[in-house]
Amino acid sequence: MLKKREIAEGTVESMAYPDRGYVRGPEGEKVMVKNALPGQKIRYAVTKKREERYQGRLMEVLSFSPSETEEAGCGAFPDCGGCLFRRLPYEEELALKEQMVKGLIASGNYPAPPEDAYEGILANPHPSGYRNKMEFSFGNERKDGPLMLGLHRRGAAYDILSAEECALVTADVRAIVKTVLAYCREQGFPYYRKTSHEGYLRHLLVRRSESEEKVLVCLVTTSQEDHDFAPLAQRILALQEVNCAGIVHGINDLPADTVQYQSARILYGEDYLTEHLLGLSFHISMFSFFQTNTSGAGKLYGKVREYLREFTERSGRAPVIYDLYSGTGTIAQILAPEASRVYGIEIVEEAVEAARKNAAVNGLDNCTFYCGDVGAVLTEGLPEPPDFVILDPPREGLTPKALQQILRFDVPQMIYVSCKATSFVRDMEEFAKAGWRIEKWCLCDLFSRAAHVETVCCLYRQKKDFISVPYKPKNADYLKNR
Repeated sequence: MLKKREIAEGTVESMAYPDRGYVRGPEGEKVMVKNALPGQKIRYAVTKKREERYQGRLMEVLSFSPSETEEAGCGAFPDCGGCLFRRLPYEEELALKEQMVKGLIASGNYPAPPEDAYEGILANPHPSGYRNKMEFSFGNERKDGPLMLGLHRRGAAYDILSAEECALVTADVRAIVKTVLAYCREQGFPYYRKTSHEGYLRHLLVRRSESEEKVLVCLVTTSQEDHDFAPLAQRILALQEVNCAGIVHGINDLPADTVQYQSARILYGEDYLTEHLLGLSFHISMFSFFQTNTSGAGKLYGKVREYLREFTERSGRAPVIYDLYSGTGTIAQILAPEASRVYGIEIVEEAVEAARKNAAVNGLDNCTFYCGDVGAVLTEGLPEPPDFVILDPPREGLTPKALQQILRFDVPQMIYVSCKATSFVRDMEEFAKAGWRIEKWCLCDLFSRAAHVETVCCLYRQKKDFISVPYKPKNADYLKNR
C-alpha cells in the first residue's frame, strides 16, 4: 500500500470539480491529485493518507492526455498554475466543466433538478486574452537570479515566473509588463522581500477597459527609496500598442503581501477607467471589484436579466429587488430598468461608493446601496420587503447569519450566482430544507483555461413554512449611516 511521501506514477482516470484528478496507486488505491487531467500520465508524491483515502501532489506530467492537442502558447505553463486546460481544445474544456458541475449539482443532499432544467454552458467570447485585471509580483525565478516581474510559481511562495507571454491578457498588457521590467532592471531596484521586509519593488497592477481599449497602470513600491517614475510613465505612453487612461505610483509599507497602497501619486491621466456593459457605463477605480472578464460578464448578467424578465412577465409588475453582495452594483444597475427599486448590500466601502457614483452616471434614481455585512443589514431591515432576490456571494458562499435571514424572505423566486459550485451545493442543501428547489440553471465560462466556472441558478419556493423578515429598522439611524 502507498505510504506518505512515497512517489508513484499512474494515469489519471477521472476528474471532479474543480481540479481534482484521480489516479490509481500500485495496488489499486484511489489517489486525489489536484491539477491533473483525465488521460495524463503523471508522477506524484503522496501527501496525505487517512484510512483508505489518499491525496497526492503533482510533481510532473509525464505525458499529456490524447485530448491535449493544442499548443500551450505560454512559457509559464503549467508552472504558474493560472491555467489548467491550456492544451485542451476549448470545446473539450467546456464539456469537461459541464460534466463536473452537473455531477456535483446532481449529488447534493436535496431533490435533484430535472435533466431539462439545465440550459447549457455560455461560452467565453474570447477564451484567450480575456482578463481585464492582472496583478503581477516582483521577485526572481530562483535564488539570486535576475529580477523578474510576473506570476507566482504554483505552490511556491517566492518563485516568480515571467508573464511576458501570458495568454490570459492582451498584447498591450504584455508590452507594459516587459517595459516596466526592463526599466526596473536598468535602475537596479531591489525587490521587496517578505521575510525581511526590505526592498523597493512590490507589485504591478494593470486594469483594462475592453470597450474603450484603454489601460490603467499602477506600480506599487515601498517608501524605502525615493524615485521619480515619470521617465517610466513616458516609456509606457510611447508604446504604440498601449492606450493609457492613467498611470499611478502607489506606496505600500504594510507587511501583508496584498496588492494595495497607502498613498499614491498620479503620473499620468486619471486613477480610474471607464467600461461600458449592456448599455451602461462603469467607472472602475484601481481596486474596485469588477468581473475580470468583461465580455463574459455581459453574457452572465444577460442571463440573470433574462431570468428576472420571465418573473416580471408572469407577475405583471416591476418588482422590488434585493441585490445581496452587490459589489460595485453592476447587477443592480443592469436590472434597475426592470425594477421599481433595487437595494444593494455590500461590505466593501469603496465598492459601495463606486456603485453610488456609477448609478448617478447612468441616471438611475431607483438604486439604493448600503454598506455592511449582509446578515447584519438584513437583521436590521430595509425600508421595504423584496419581491425578488439576487445572490452573488463570494467564493465561500453565504454566511450562516445571512442564510438565516435570506430563508425568511417572502418571495417566490431567487437567483443564485455562484463562482464556486461546491459552496452553492452546500447552501442549496439549506435552501431545500426551507422548501426551495432549482427551477433552471446554466453555466457561464468566465475563466477559460482555468478550473473555475460560474453557475447561475433560478430557484423557486415549493412550500411556505417560513417567517418573513422584519423590515422596520430597530435603529432609525442605522440605514442613514450606510
